[in-house]
Amino acid sequence: MSKLIIAEKPSVAKSIASALGASSRADGFYEGSGLLVSWCVGHLVSPMDAGGYDERFKKWRYDDLPILPEPFRYVLASGKEDAFENLRALMNRSDVDTIVNACDAGREGELIFRLVYEMAGCRKPVLRLWISSMEDSAIREGFSDLRPGTDYETLYQSALCRQKADWLVGINATRLFSVLYHRTLNVGRVQTPTLAMMADRDAKITLFHKEKYHLLRLMLDGAEAVSEKFTDPAEAEQAAAACKGSAVTCTSVTKAQKKEQPPKLYDLTTLQREANRLFGYTAKQTLDYAQSLYEKKLLTYPRTDSRYLTSDMAETASCVIHLAAKLPPFDGCTNFFPLVEAMISDKDVSDHHAIIPTMEIEKADIKGLPLGERNLFLLVCCKLLCASAEPYVYEAVTVTFDCGGYSFTAKGKRILSEGWREIDRIFRTSLKEKPVDGDGGTLPDFTEGQTFDGAEVAVTEHFTQPPKPYTEDTLLSAMENAGKDDTPEDAERKGLGTPATRAAIIEKLVATGFVERKRAKKAVSLVPAHTGVSLITVLPEQLQSPLLTAEWEYRLQQVERGELSPDEFMIGIADMLTELVKTYKVISGAEVLFPSG
Repeated sequence: MSKLIIAEKPSVAKSIASALGASSRADGFYEGSGLLVSWCVGHLVSPMDAGGYDERFKKWRYDDLPILPEPFRYVLASGKEDAFENLRALMNRSDVDTIVNACDAGREGELIFRLVYEMAGCRKPVLRLWISSMEDSAIREGFSDLRPGTDYETLYQSALCRQKADWLVGINATRLFSVLYHRTLNVGRVQTPTLAMMADRDAKITLFHKEKYHLLRLMLDGAEAVSEKFTDPAEAEQAAAACKGSAVTCTSVTKAQKKEQPPKLYDLTTLQREANRLFGYTAKQTLDYAQSLYEKKLLTYPRTDSRYLTSDMAETASCVIHLAAKLPPFDGCTNFFPLVEAMISDKDVSDHHAIIPTMEIEKADIKGLPLGERNLFLLVCCKLLCASAEPYVYEAVTVTFDCGGYSFTAKGKRILSEGWREIDRIFRTSLKEKPVDGDGGTLPDFTEGQTFDGAEVAVTEHFTQPPKPYTEDTLLSAMENAGKDDTPEDAERKGLGTPATRAAIIEKLVATGFVERKRAKKAVSLVPAHTGVSLITVLPEQLQSPLLTAEWEYRLQQVERGELSPDEFMIGIADMLTELVKTYKVISGAEVLFPSG
């Protein structure tokens, strides 16, 4: 008898087949060693459109809302019928006695497999392959430790609830507001609070009134000391006049040794943020590059929200670190003795550990990778090396001076040990990027009571700055932290969306015309379009608030842990939508918000 292994993508199926000895290629699958290995092509099964439940739902009408189908029904995704029929035929083969779910090890991968399994009407036993790396050794190890598919039933129910909730909110809220305001207004469970954050930032920028202030600057021996702010220019000039010709006295010298611990490893969100800052990649581009590197066996699973490794990975991590240290430009690092212990925390790893390179780098042609993938791969290598390096140690020096009765401050630092920052500096230099540095350079050795005669004094003019528009980097951070203070402490996922879905949310907002990308100097800003701001203006606070989505994510986690029934979760969604349709009233001035034509 044979086991049928179903992967999420053809490329993954090929890697699994190769690792497990299923070397014979047939039409739509690989075969060998008592195994059949086939694949989905992403989602093969989708929720049925509203019109499929009832002919009248094909038209958008207020009187039909809310649409709450029971039971939910599913259809084959358009254009993917052949892929589904191939899998159904393989499941029904008489020599297949077990199905192995080898789709991506996470909520979405579980959903992709289970919907195909259910649609095919298959009842054969299911085992689960759960791995974080596509290396041959990881595949073989995972296959030797297959778990019963029933162990993941609550994960599937959580994924199903998430999909149904998104469908219900999308269908009902989108139709409600589109019908009332006579134009298509897409509303989504995660995308709408994300848009609301951007509209709020845009309003703060628009309403910002800059304020002028002045600073006094003392030019001393090889240093510059700065005063407090002066909001009154006359007072600033008066202070400058009092200082001119006056003696300057050093009133205090404070020295403090400070230590910056190495950074943590990447989860998907921090990788997307840093790739945006360094290379200008969108969140989607970074995810695509990381997924490709995962399928090429060079990176571990990218859709992770953990920044730690598990204790059983210590030896592997140590080997990978030494391999990464041999790659240019890191081969220029000196006296490097990696410390793996700080990366290890079993309690901080749930489904998947942090993103790190794999042992495959020893034989990989890194220079032969496409530019985007190569940049991202070296960025992950840099983070791994930094995370295993010594702390950055420096002495922070703060010196205060008195001149004419006014206080001035100069700040500097003296580096005692570059530690992990040496690796970061080498990498950034290779990219022709300026290394990140803190405030102040090296100050002269001032002493308390030291005096100076006739120091130069200058008045400089400054303006307060408005908030900056979101970039992909700062928006991802805002999504991750939205509603954090009001979310229960034991919630595993906080903020808007998950690391795996945030990129798609941003792309959808751009694609629907609610958000625009605008280039200014190096950075690309994400700015809400007029329609996006108008939509947020008419939506009730309930749909805009990140707290709603954060609460839903918490409840989905409860479903996943078996602490909340799927029915209870879905009843909450249905009640909210019923109340929304019943109570919402059109706001006045719609013709200004949504002009015709």
